[in-house]
Amino acid sequence: MRINTNVSSLTAQESAVNTNANIKSSLEKLSSGLRINKASDDASGLAIADKLRTQATSINQGIDNGNSAVTLLQIADKSMAEQSNILDIVKAKLIQANTDTTSSDGRESIRKDISKLLDQLDNIATQTNYNGRQLISDANGSGSADAHTFQVGEDSTDTITAGTINSNTTGLALTTLDGLNAAGNLTKSVAAEQQTVVNAAITSLNGYRADLGSTQNQVESAVRNLMTQATNVKAAESIIRDVDYAQESANFNKQNIISQAGSYAISQANSVQQNVLRLLQ
Repeated sequence: MRINTNVSSLTAQESAVNTNANIKSSLEKLSSGLRINKASDDASGLAIADKLRTQATSINQGIDNGNSAVTLLQIADKSMAEQSNILDIVKAKLIQANTDTTSSDGRESIRKDISKLLDQLDNIATQTNYNGRQLISDANGSGSADAHTFQVGEDSTDTITAGTINSNTTGLALTTLDGLNAAGNLTKSVAAEQQTVVNAAITSLNGYRADLGSTQNQVESAVRNLMTQATNVKAAESIIRDVDYAQESANFNKQNIISQAGSYAISQANSVQQNVLRLLQ
């Protein structure tokens, strides 16, 4: 028997060190809720999980972009809805002016009302913006607003575009009606003629609103699809990264039992050396 080097004890100690490392790793997983806390836990799994996390983050930003786009489109649509109400009133006043039961003084009052209404139509056009971006007209009220492009997805090519809108007296071809700015300009014949102009303006305005509505439906559909993708991607990441508590708890208990058994083995290996004393007696 050799006592200078207690090989049995060293072997038991080595096993104890490994077991304690396993216990530490298990506790780290149980406390963090993650199966992968560092690259050494699962190098390939970490790479895949991180890529999935990046994808989920990008998709969620696409969802936010889409929701913001819907808000922008709704602001534009509500503003044009009010412009539509204004044109309805203008049309009614032109009909009122195109009848012999309305006097010249009455037509003059109607002309003033129409002038104010068209001024308000242009005010709506210039004031409608989202975060400083013009939506239905340029800031001068005479040109069109720029087209809007929204990235609704994780790739730069995942875009949806809303076309240009020119919803002001110039863009709706109401400049002649808006130019009746002097007394006596609104006659019965002018009132009859301008009804056709207003009808065309209402048609153009409805066309802008229809295009916006179609774009909004497209964006909302894309957002719903992205939400489904985000859920599935997060689920895939969870399978790789998150810890299974039932499995890891069982593993921790196993390692804990092994650790206790290892401590007993070390004590027994050390006590074996005492047998040498009997040989010396």
